Amino acid sequence: MMNRASYRIGPLLLAALLSGCEQPSLPQDHPSPQPFTPVQVRTEVDVAPAPGFADQTGGGIFATADGNVIRLRLDGTRAALESHPGNTVAPGRARAVFRVGAGSALVEADNGLFLAQSGWLIAPPWREVLGTGLVATAATPDGAVWLGHASGLYRLQDGALSALKVNGQALEGITALASAPAEDGAQGLWFLRQETLSVAVRTAPGTWQVRQVSSLPLQEGERVVGLAGLGASEKARGEAWVLTSSRLLRLAEDGWRQVALARKPEQVLAAGRFVWVNMDGKLLSHDAEAGTWGEASGVDTREFRFLAADESGCAWVQLGAETLALSKGPVPRVLGLLEGTQVVEDALVVRARLVPGVAPLSFTYEVAGVEVPVRGPTYSLGGTEADGTPKAYSFVGLEPGPHTLSAVARYADGTEARRSVSFDYQPLSSVALGWDKDIRPIHVARCAKCHDTGPARPLSTYTQWKDNAELIIAAVKDQRMPADGPLDPQLISLIQRWAATGANP
Repeated sequence: MMNRASYRIGPLLLAALLSGCEQPSLPQDHPSPQPFTPVQVRTEVDVAPAPGFADQTGGGIFATADGNVIRLRLDGTRAALESHPGNTVAPGRARAVFRVGAGSALVEADNGLFLAQSGWLIAPPWREVLGTGLVATAATPDGAVWLGHASGLYRLQDGALSALKVNGQALEGITALASAPAEDGAQGLWFLRQETLSVAVRTAPGTWQVRQVSSLPLQEGERVVGLAGLGASEKARGEAWVLTSSRLLRLAEDGWRQVALARKPEQVLAAGRFVWVNMDGKLLSHDAEAGTWGEASGVDTREFRFLAADESGCAWVQLGAETLALSKGPVPRVLGLLEGTQVVEDALVVRARLVPGVAPLSFTYEVAGVEVPVRGPTYSLGGTEADGTPKAYSFVGLEPGPHTLSAVARYADGTEARRSVSFDYQPLSSVALGWDKDIRPIHVARCAKCHDTGPARPLSTYTQWKDNAELIIAAVKDQRMPADGPLDPQLISLIQRWAATGANP
């Protein structure tokens, strides 16, 4: 059993939600959605009407109608996903799937919770703490994954699971979670509990304060029914979006705003910088980075359900008996650089994966005002070796701080498909790092149980780490490893810096 971390929780701030008439000063956004015909990819299997996980590099993980859990590729076909041979118990019938990391998901099955990573279903060491009853998950920028469960609110970080409580009481009854800045701009976790909206704010390492949201401009009889969170980018900070019983509100940098829609919104879903809204027979897509709204044409939403969304602007939905992935266009997927990643290396291998179909007339990357045209089939930002192996692209000269990398496919009919990925570039520190001093403690704490005597690749010595440094970095950056949950971003950066500065002993 793991050691549970202890949290010092500040008092619950008692403040009633505002009621009465809507404040006249509440600013309003008036979207003018432009019609678009979405690219539709149909799955080859029957997916259950339950939450799923959408991978920003393409595909996703879902529960099927017959109780299995499957991985889907970008084209809707089935990929490998099996119970790990090291598991002591089989998952059983799958119920739902929830996001854990950029490339990993948490599967709730009859026999408990399992992590889905790299084609495996892995039983994490903390699974015995939580049984079935998972409702929602959300990831905050500090690398923590929050689990809203029937028994309370839990925080998963560095393989350790701990409960967040207020005055010693579990936060039971949570129905929705979203990661977004609080009203004062601090890092926050928004949650809906018993129709009351609250936000947990980190005030110091290991200390979280739970605040009831008192500034939400609710009208008399209006109640909160859903939440969504927009991620931060080079242009703007993240945002909390609140779906009420009658309208849609968003917390922008200048305060609360109403999204004035032509019809009553019924469902909202967000990932990265994209928001999807099901609005009484209409399906809207909002690109917050571009500040544009679109309305999907030819989509019958009478029997409609959101399953998952990813940072590329793709939504997985059910339309009657069919399961489809909907995108505004044939958006490329970027591999090697994930949304919100902190990049500490001077060079990075970045490639693109295209939606199956017509090849683009041209393909270009854009970063820091520089355009880099590339060719298929690898679409590598750094070009390729003679044998077709992708080369790394150098970020030398790029100013430290937030940036956006865009992969742009242009087609013969004049259309354009763009995927923009926000990242934070923090060049390498001059401090010398060593395996024994800096990296071995990470191995002992998070990797040894699988990579010393377990079923995985041996990685118990300095030489083994040095020889496998590229594979290790790829696995932790993609959040495929460790098997018991993603590493803290600072630890990932430490491993990257160690390898990039000579992999010293």
